[in-house]
Amino acid sequence: MNFHVLTLFPEMIDQGVRTSITGRAIEKGVISLELVNIRDYTKDKHKKVDDYPYGGGAGMLMQAQPVYDAFLSVTKNLKGRMRPRVIYMAPQGRTFHQQMARELACEEDLIILCGHYEGIDQRVLDTIVTDYVSIGDYVLTGGELPAMVMIDAVSRMVPGVLGNEDSGETESFSNYLLEYPQYSRPEEWNGQKVPEVLLSGNHEKVEEWRLTQSLERTKELRPDLYEKWAAENQDYFERLRRREARKRQKEERRLRKSQEI
Repeated sequence: MNFHVLTLFPEMIDQGVRTSITGRAIEKGVISLELVNIRDYTKDKHKKVDDYPYGGGAGMLMQAQPVYDAFLSVTKNLKGRMRPRVIYMAPQGRTFHQQMARELACEEDLIILCGHYEGIDQRVLDTIVTDYVSIGDYVLTGGELPAMVMIDAVSRMVPGVLGNEDSGETESFSNYLLEYPQYSRPEEWNGQKVPEVLLSGNHEKVEEWRLTQSLERTKELRPDLYEKWAAENQDYFERLRRREARKRQKEERRLRKSQEI
């Protein structure tokens, strides 16, 4: 997968993305990162890329021309491929979530546009942007931090990026559920012991415990996600009901036998 980022601060993204898991994925060629400095495409001799907004108002606005030319510098090298999605990181966009990360990971190329100052001239946004995306209801200085969040989350869904191919599917939000508690050595620390089931070697029991813990944690902390999961997994609750019914029947038979004796 290829990420193309249009930004005024390429060094900021370069330092953040070329480390840890995403950095190793770039080195292996599993993903690629192209950083395009919008300032390189201004026609102003002083490298100016912003101006006052028409109608007045506080702050400066990024101009359309350098943004558009930076965009063209990317797309001219993508001829013959599908038209890439262009993501503009902005507070008015759809909130970024795990399902969106999985969806975007299916793209061959992804162009991410980072705004700055008071934003970008609407005319160029109307011309090139396909998706407006936000990472939350708060204000940041620019789109670089949200872009790094998106690159990290999307990259984890690309096959070959994670060492354990199952990791991306078992983490929080991958299926609406929060991740279950995890433990490592030693078996006892500060008077707290690792749950016995995790030491049992019974993989079926371990998976059952993990799912139960995920459900309980999600129901308590993110009831909205729990409701989504429950709506799509009615068969799970039906299996639980049948299991409980069998337990009751077994207990009733045991009690009857003890009374007969």
